[in-house]
Amino acid sequence: MMKTLRVGTRGSRLAIAQTEIALAALRKAHPQIRFEVTRISTKGDVDKRPLFTMDEKGIFEKEVNEAVKQGEVDFAVHSLKDIPSDLSDDLSVACIPKRGSPNDVLVTDNGQKLKDLVSGSVVGTSSLRRAVQVTKTRSDLNVRPIRGNVETRVKKVINGEYDAVVLAEAGLARIGMKDVIVQRFSIRDFVPAPGQGAIAIVCRRDHTTLAGMVQQIEDRRSRIAVLAERALIKRVEGGCRFPLGAVAITNDDKLTFYSSVFSADGKQSIHVKKVGRASKPEELGYTVADMLVKQGAMDLAEGWRRAVDEWNKKL
Repeated sequence: MMKTLRVGTRGSRLAIAQTEIALAALRKAHPQIRFEVTRISTKGDVDKRPLFTMDEKGIFEKEVNEAVKQGEVDFAVHSLKDIPSDLSDDLSVACIPKRGSPNDVLVTDNGQKLKDLVSGSVVGTSSLRRAVQVTKTRSDLNVRPIRGNVETRVKKVINGEYDAVVLAEAGLARIGMKDVIVQRFSIRDFVPAPGQGAIAIVCRRDHTTLAGMVQQIEDRRSRIAVLAERALIKRVEGGCRFPLGAVAITNDDKLTFYSSVFSADGKQSIHVKKVGRASKPEELGYTVADMLVKQGAMDLAEGWRRAVDEWNKKL
């Protein structure tokens, strides 16, 4: 008789697509196992306020991971960037499959790139990090909050509610909408969110056999990169209210780490590039975090409280 494992995920088109990517690899590695997908609604799916107004962690993963803890599902598949760095002690990120593109991209309806947009054009983003990087490049644009799943945000550009929207390339690629991308931002010029493009499989820490099974589809380079990025978050505690860009690139035994923090008006920024050993990714993440703090990252964080209040007025 075929063994069945229950898989928890959010119900969005992207979440299901990401789950299917992980399950396709798992089915190939374990053809004797059947996987049953359970869709779970989270606070982030129900509460439609912009993300930066919700001063709490894990709004897209808490309910799904609770189902793992309670044994209602065997494991969960998430976007890694939705998982807080202080994950419950009962759970572990058991597997990081091969990471997708970490880059951010621009979607417009008329093929215009960021530099070509007319002054005053409305650019939508759910992320303060993206908002400030757009403003830094084009202070004359009207950057406004946007919510909804990936395809809803793209529709808002097509129907004229927004002139442009900034999204993650990996998300668009996974739901077959890569053709709407007009501009792909360089990770040097437009630093992505820590963990962007990575998928994570979470299971209970005491389920060692299950962890061993899912680890067979782990991608070592992706794991090394996200370990560095998450170590940085842990040290600096950059949540939704403090925009923090970080991306690590693995190249054989070398790990190159780029990180940026910004003032709320985009006029001040701190950029760090550091090369370390791939064998010690967390050490590199902590080092970069300490460099950011030493250069004044926490002073910039203070100004964001006022900026969030201003953004709230735009709602």
